[in-house]
Amino acid sequence: MLRLWWDSNPQPLNYIFHSRSPMRCPLRHRAFCQLFLFLEWSEPYVFTMDVLRRSNTGGTVIGSARCKEFRTHEGRLKAAHNLVQRGITYLCVIGGDGSLTGANLFREEWSGLLNELIEQGLIDEDAARRNSKLHIVGMVGSIDNDFCGTDMTIGTDSALHRIIEVVDAIMTTAQSHQRTFVLEVMGRHCGYLALVSALACGADWVFIPEMPPEDGWEDNMCQKLSESRSRGSRLNIIIVAEGAIDRQGQHITSDLFIPGVNLRSLVTILGHVQRGGTPSAFDRILASRMGVEAVLALLEASTDTPACVVSLVGNQAVRLPLMECVQMTQEVQKAMDEKKFDEAVRLRGSTFQGSLCEPSALRRPQSSFNVAVMNVGAPAAGMNAAVRSAVRVGITEGHRMFAVNDGFEGFYKGQVSQKIKWGDVGGWTGQGGSLLGTKRTLPAKHLDKIAEQMRIHNISALLVIGGFEAFESLLELYEARAHYQEFCIPMCILPATISNNVPGTDHSLGADTSLNAIVETCDRIKQSASGTKRRVFIIETMGGYCGYLATVGGLAAGADTVYIYEEPFDIRDLQANVEHLTQKMKTSIQRGLVLRNENSNENFTTDFIYQLYSEEGRGVFDCRKNILGHMQQGGAPSPFDRNFGTKVAAKAIQWISRTLKESYKEGRVFTNSEDTACLLGMRRRAMVFQPVVQLREETDFVHRIPKEQWWLKLRPLMKILAKYKTSYDVSDAGQLEHVTRVRPKESDASAGN
Repeated sequence: MLRLWWDSNPQPLNYIFHSRSPMRCPLRHRAFCQLFLFLEWSEPYVFTMDVLRRSNTGGTVIGSARCKEFRTHEGRLKAAHNLVQRGITYLCVIGGDGSLTGANLFREEWSGLLNELIEQGLIDEDAARRNSKLHIVGMVGSIDNDFCGTDMTIGTDSALHRIIEVVDAIMTTAQSHQRTFVLEVMGRHCGYLALVSALACGADWVFIPEMPPEDGWEDNMCQKLSESRSRGSRLNIIIVAEGAIDRQGQHITSDLFIPGVNLRSLVTILGHVQRGGTPSAFDRILASRMGVEAVLALLEASTDTPACVVSLVGNQAVRLPLMECVQMTQEVQKAMDEKKFDEAVRLRGSTFQGSLCEPSALRRPQSSFNVAVMNVGAPAAGMNAAVRSAVRVGITEGHRMFAVNDGFEGFYKGQVSQKIKWGDVGGWTGQGGSLLGTKRTLPAKHLDKIAEQMRIHNISALLVIGGFEAFESLLELYEARAHYQEFCIPMCILPATISNNVPGTDHSLGADTSLNAIVETCDRIKQSASGTKRRVFIIETMGGYCGYLATVGGLAAGADTVYIYEEPFDIRDLQANVEHLTQKMKTSIQRGLVLRNENSNENFTTDFIYQLYSEEGRGVFDCRKNILGHMQQGGAPSPFDRNFGTKVAAKAIQWISRTLKESYKEGRVFTNSEDTACLLGMRRRAMVFQPVVQLREETDFVHRIPKEQWWLKLRPLMKILAKYKTSYDVSDAGQLEHVTRVRPKESDASAGN
């Protein structure tokens, strides 16, 4: 029998599901809700409950506890008895390494526990035979992101949202008063939250347990802060992980005295604020995907299958042996205890190591290369973070950095900033939109003038940050190499568009911020009808012909139906959807949510769908409609987009530096090979550089979308969670691997952060 048990007693089983405090992870609600509803669809034994209504709240829907009794043999014996009484032989454990270690021990002792129960007369041999095997699958729920084997744990992104919200508010005060602020964030044993939040806000200094500062750091830090003030900076931000230590193992407190800037630092300790609040869009999707993968792992489990943990590597769900992950996590702490900090950082994995790429302004070798950076297409949150990172990493690499204003339109008009400096991009990370300016103009009609500007400024390499127009632009420049030698230089695109419609990448810069805007708006819209009669909301999202925002936003917000261009629909489908929602509304469900991508169908407009639902639902529910519009394109970048933009821009500049050296011959840069005009994108597990000419075959240029899109596989899940009867494609399900497996060379697996 496969079922989830909902009961407040006995305590040991609650521990198995949620071993930590109720607010330890903001997304345990979501993981449990999606796991439960998927089980309901896949097995007839599970009872029906309306848990999806809680999927946008923090905490844990079934409660959580640190159960001391379960740590004893007697406690585990009692838990085994409780499970046998209910015929439960499959468990999904959501927690940290302590919870998962306890669950694995419970599984290893299972046969012995059953024998003891028989000896004590609590169960008979038939019951023991029916429940002879206990299968366990784990999901990691922890805001610290301290579990080895996964790039992102459930709850981490939401915690980063809380931190960045506070940092952004504090930075306004710091600028006004020219003060230095010290923020203490959680992380007793892992500095991930501190490290990523420092990258996301452009902090001046960060202290984490894995990388204690060198001796004399106090004087060094004060000197740097003083130099920053002397250059005109009005604020300084220092972020301290609560477990930060120095080289002698002494705790570094947040109460730092900074004589170099002649004032005592102002301290903010965020505390449990980081654990609560509304879940972010990323966490809702992560929890949903991991919940489904956990169910599939349970369904496929055999007597020889070891306990596994569902993990995220890049953009792919994988299954890893539970104890291998636990052992590696314990090795990290052992390395830190032995002061082997480099080893600890290595064991943390590529995501943690990748976050340590923020350059220092100290090392600036000289080179003869001029590198231009520009934005193309519609504005997208995270563009400014990418430009800042590109400029500073480029300066660190020794290049002279040029900024092009207003895209290719500004390029051919000569709007090129001469040698942009380190301080010119200060404070850009948290700014939305495009501070460089951006246009949709393509270069084809102005190739002569653009080539002339490249000659004038002696541009040796070009970094383009933008959406589908950027992809088309680089194709045009590549094809023009035969006529213009000025374009025979290394060129790279960073996909940046809220529509996530650029071929060659699973995630585009800016899409996460837009998803958060959609989800937050949907939450507010549904809440606005609280206390009223049954109501259905019809919401139109942006995205052109790409249904990414509608689909993924609908999954995160708990939509009943989502209409997109990629999945054609007719009047019969609309009628079936209305009837399905009408039947749901006759039960205890009070709210309905329907999302429509703006170009899903030229005839079935948002107004048409609104009128259809209003008419067919008359007497059962009423309707309201809302067109979200450009609010999806604005706002401050999310922590994901800030961090993602910083990392991919750094990687792109490092690729440009290598390619420049390889292409520099006889006193000049020249290359016309297709692998020197590339797009940097996330493909499943890895960040890879792909020649744009090769991506041409993967592109539908008429509708400006890739021919294949990974997120379409999430649509059956969305329908299942909306209680539709449909099949789920398990062909892409994760397979049991080993945590020691070598990852792809270019992997910077950062679908999380």
